[in-house]
Amino acid sequence: MRDFRDAKAMAQTLREALKTKSISVTHSESLELVAKILGFHDWNVLAARIAAEDEGKDIIPARGIPATGEPLVAPKGHLPVMAMRDLVFFPQMTAPLYVGRDTTKRALECAMASDRRILVLTQRRSADDNPTAADLYGVGVTSTIVELVNLANGTIKVLTSGIERASVARLAEGRFLSAETAPFEEHHGGGEEAAALSRTLLEGLKALRMVNFLPSPSPYDRLWSIEQPAALADAVAALLKCEISQKQDLLETGDVVARLQKILALMKAGQQAA
Repeated sequence: MRDFRDAKAMAQTLREALKTKSISVTHSESLELVAKILGFHDWNVLAARIAAEDEGKDIIPARGIPATGEPLVAPKGHLPVMAMRDLVFFPQMTAPLYVGRDTTKRALECAMASDRRILVLTQRRSADDNPTAADLYGVGVTSTIVELVNLANGTIKVLTSGIERASVARLAEGRFLSAETAPFEEHHGGGEEAAALSRTLLEGLKALRMVNFLPSPSPYDRLWSIEQPAALADAVAALLKCEISQKQDLLETGDVVARLQKILALMKAGQQAA
């Protein structure tokens, strides 16, 4: 797999082959099928691997985390926590995260010793070096550790893929942070209203791309293949240039119609400020 064009060409070929057998799939569904055929969890993970190879960077398996000596185990029913200073993670988002704090390295080690799941939470203040429960937002994203790189300066670059929103029911402190989570209530309905807002959002992004002469390929390219309003809202929210508190508010907005309306308002405010 050399680049995105190869993956998308394969997806198109698969889609056309299925169509001859009276099996109809969307473009995004065919991309997901290609990813699974090639042994990846989903299209986001495959896309991240292609991007990393394009950059000429070596990615090594996450089992490369150096052990601290004694096994690290989270309390029963808890997920280890990765606290982010200046990033809000979203479902279906795949991105490299950089870890330097010993507590977070221990959380990664704990996750790798079990099922690779970790809860990504954002700090209220980026300057906090040792955040406690009160220093973290109460809604985050459960994520899967895909791969990592141990960097020469002692930090860890970990490729993480978001799964779903989760609320923090209880946070435990110790050698690393861990949290008991509760389901986050989401409303993916909205029907025609959500679909209309999605179209308005894509039209706004097209205009934004033309004005800013964004290069191709760009992070915006994949947005046009997303057909679900909730997934589109999260993908755009991850790319927005706005305050961390505003992104966190989007993460905590469970109703897809309200989330799309907030994103459109932020885009409008950004354009007026420019």
